[in-house]
Amino acid sequence: MTVIARSDDDAPPRIKRGWTRERTVGHVLVGFWILAFILLAVYLFGAWNPELFARWAGPYISGLGVTLLLVVLSGAIGFILSIPVAYGRMSRNPVLSALAYGYVYFFRGTPLLAQTYLIYYGLGSLRPQLEAIGLWWLFREAWYCAILTFSLNTAAYQAEILRGAIESVPRGQWEGAAALGLHKLQTLRKVILPQAMIVALRPYGNEIVLLIKSSAVVALITVLDLLGVTRLAFSRSFDFQTYIWAAIIYLAVVETLRHAVDWIERRITRHLKR
Repeated sequence: MTVIARSDDDAPPRIKRGWTRERTVGHVLVGFWILAFILLAVYLFGAWNPELFARWAGPYISGLGVTLLLVVLSGAIGFILSIPVAYGRMSRNPVLSALAYGYVYFFRGTPLLAQTYLIYYGLGSLRPQLEAIGLWWLFREAWYCAILTFSLNTAAYQAEILRGAIESVPRGQWEGAAALGLHKLQTLRKVILPQAMIVALRPYGNEIVLLIKSSAVVALITVLDLLGVTRLAFSRSFDFQTYIWAAIIYLAVVETLRHAVDWIERRITRHLKR
């Protein structure tokens, strides 16, 4: 076997990277954010108030727990509700399709804050009627109204994510499963959904991130979530760093979720990598 020696002269020439406009702007932006974080750290170090931290650390943890519980419960309920809505969106029945479309159109086309006010203040004004049917216990509590609003809102978005992921699977998968004798439910569970979940994972992650950030809305209806505690702390201390603490906590939660989605994606797509 003959071995051919390769000299450095045979290597392709190196590409000279000049300082293009895009590269210059990118370095300037990165430098700006590094400087901003340094200045923020210097400010927090100089304005650090141990007494303020000791007083509000516990309520901040409690508020974070309320925020996470709200996101988990509404996300889970929204996922359950999104299944029949997605089915209705894909149905050939014009009535089911129109109802599902109207639901998605309303909750995706109106602000979450307006939806929260409609349920908490709007339905709350119907106390005699709600007491008559035994539902006043649900709508008199801001916490339950927040869960209901967020569940209905995220169900509309998750339904579109699920519908788009299912429809992204080639039609030949359905036909091939039918040729093997699988009925539609088996095909959906064993063939379509495993492929659709790969497509839907990133959009689902983005929806949960948006849900975490949107959860701050419930502070406006007296729910003491993370932002609610932050507003209370600022009203008692008039110290702006209380809002910086909340921003850092939100950022940490979102980054943790982002890395979790990345890890899940690597796990479920191992078979696709060579």
